Amino acid sequence: MTELNAAGTTEHDVVVVGGAFAGLSAATYLARARRTVCVMDTRRPRNRFADAAHGVLGFDGTAPVDILARARTQVAAYPTVRWREREAVRVEPQGDRFAVTLDDGEVHMARKVVLAFGLRDELPDIPGLPERWGHSVLHCPYCHGFEFADRELGVLYRMPSSAHHARLVAEWGPVTLYLNGATLDAQLRNELTAHGVSVVAEHLVSLEGPGQTLTHVELANGTQRRLEALYVAPESCLASPIAAQLGVALDHTPLGPIIRTDAHKQTSVPGVYAAGDIARAPHSVSWAVADGVTAATAVHRALIGM
Repeated sequence: MTELNAAGTTEHDVVVVGGAFAGLSAATYLARARRTVCVMDTRRPRNRFADAAHGVLGFDGTAPVDILARARTQVAAYPTVRWREREAVRVEPQGDRFAVTLDDGEVHMARKVVLAFGLRDELPDIPGLPERWGHSVLHCPYCHGFEFADRELGVLYRMPSSAHHARLVAEWGPVTLYLNGATLDAQLRNELTAHGVSVVAEHLVSLEGPGQTLTHVELANGTQRRLEALYVAPESCLASPIAAQLGVALDHTPLGPIIRTDAHKQTSVPGVYAAGDIARAPHSVSWAVADGVTAATAVHRALIGM
């Protein structure tokens, strides 16, 4: 069981920072290994804006927050799990332990730490875009393409790989790549045209449509174009400063930084593991769950000296 040490600090085998898909997956496996686990979470998962998660085995079309609520109830039923609905603001090595401090000053000690606090998306500053994020402004066609199949689709140019993103989205319907003022070399433009992708150079002024739906976009030249879903690859950042505090190694990708881990999800700091979107690219619920399992089983083996 979780215990208090002589100084009144709570002791655990493992602290999991973040209670979304990767964190809860890790906590489940550690609890089933009868290890004491404390999950620290603020209930702000990255995909909370989406109405439904797709491609998740057994939960296709279920709201992410509903999947997490069910998982949270199941994890909390294990007797060795403790839940703190607070933000972890600092993790510090102390000998062979880690001190994890919450935003209310409470300190928890752990032999191992699993970071699973997720990413925060930085969306383009275009009127009408943020409020449609997760509804008609999307990222992954595998997650949300089927529901918009054969409708008017668009991809917002943000980086050179946006052209490849447009070719991928074209598998689901007619696509326009909106350069939003960027330039595209003639060869790449011809390649896109050959694959049926239209290219519009003008800046986007706004996204329009009732509520969170999208019907058309307004362009800087005063014209409108019909559009029912816009795919965007936003730049993302780590949602917590803890990685920087610990000094874990990072890899920098076109979509933002991720924490470098080995095959067992251990970071460059011994005893600290990372799982989910913060430690991989590309991202999905299923991959996050799998990474949580990988981290948890590696942590358990480390705890018993294997």
